[in-house]
Amino acid sequence: MAVGARRKAVVVDVGGVKVGGDHPIVVQSMTNTDTADAPSTVNQAMALALAGSELVRVTVNTEQAAAAVPRIVETLDKFGVQVPIIGDFHYNGHLLLKKYPECARALAKYRINPGNVDIGRKTDDNFRTMIEAAVANGKSVRIGVNWGSLDAALLTRMMDENSKTAEPKDARQVTLDAMVVSAVRSAQAAERYGLAHDRIILSAKVSGVQDLIDVYRAMAAVCDYPLHLGLTEAGMGGKGIIATTAALAPLLLEGIGDTIRTSLTPPPGGDRTEEVIVSQQILQSLGIRSFTPQVTACPGCGRTTSSFFQEMAEQIQTYLREQMPKWRPDRPGVETMKVAVMGCIVNGPGESKHSNIGISLPGTFEEPKAPVYVDGRLLTTLKGDRIVAEFIEILNGYVETHY
Repeated sequence: MAVGARRKAVVVDVGGVKVGGDHPIVVQSMTNTDTADAPSTVNQAMALALAGSELVRVTVNTEQAAAAVPRIVETLDKFGVQVPIIGDFHYNGHLLLKKYPECARALAKYRINPGNVDIGRKTDDNFRTMIEAAVANGKSVRIGVNWGSLDAALLTRMMDENSKTAEPKDARQVTLDAMVVSAVRSAQAAERYGLAHDRIILSAKVSGVQDLIDVYRAMAAVCDYPLHLGLTEAGMGGKGIIATTAALAPLLLEGIGDTIRTSLTPPPGGDRTEEVIVSQQILQSLGIRSFTPQVTACPGCGRTTSSFFQEMAEQIQTYLREQMPKWRPDRPGVETMKVAVMGCIVNGPGESKHSNIGISLPGTFEEPKAPVYVDGRLLTTLKGDRIVAEFIEILNGYVETHY
């Protein structure tokens, strides 16, 4: 596949959000609250949606969680938050969807793991029950294979068959092959049980970067279902962000992937919305989709011994992200705006001229003035202790007159 050519997948409607085809790649996330705690789950789902998550998944693992789902969806709707809620099921989803029909109706999509839903059984009756619930309620389904819970019987059979071939593959390759087979065969079974072809999304999640790239390339080659990308158990902080970026970027540049999630492990009490921002930044950095104005800032050197330019860059980036929920409905295109906050004269003026709005702050021993450029031309020069406030005023004026 040529770089940049989007893989053509069928279009799946997930609660009004279109996934696949030529539609924008969708950012999604997942709550880490106890779903049975409806207020906490509502609050986190709202925060994720406000940050830009276009789909939000919740765990549905107990009767209490299933009973809470309709209240969660209803409360979000009352607050004007229209984000579709996805139910994540393992082991007992067939029981919960049957016993709690209100839950089945309230969810926009069901996530089913074929390695867990019929574990230890010789039939796929539990899987079939969940598919029938999706059909009855007009819902879409993500069939999500994970190598940590891959169908053991399928993997064993494929390992045995491989060992008898003239040139056996290594265990890693057989495992990746088994993931693709599990996902595609489960999708085909779902269609036999009445689920429409354009109601199915597939995923095959692993925690290794090269493994993820290989398994999705293989899956993209054998089906036209939309694909959900994500490095499972990516990890914490920088490790999780870098690993996810390294795994998703090659696939996205090859046109593979219709919806993505960054599965970061937050620190205790950490902000769950970070995973949304990372997903957005991956897409925006690749030039695939824009979400919020970008701030270009120099890394600093011996010419910038003051921390002022760093503090200002952080303030401006935070301000832009906070303004986006207000700007997004009424200021189309503002997400593509480029802002520069530079620390000295070396690259400051030039980089500022390449941005829509840029400021070049004085470096060490430089004259204490900060020229501001708008669309490549010098607008004014700021001085004194109100530089940040005055720059924000200029920025707001630009948004009002250009978007």
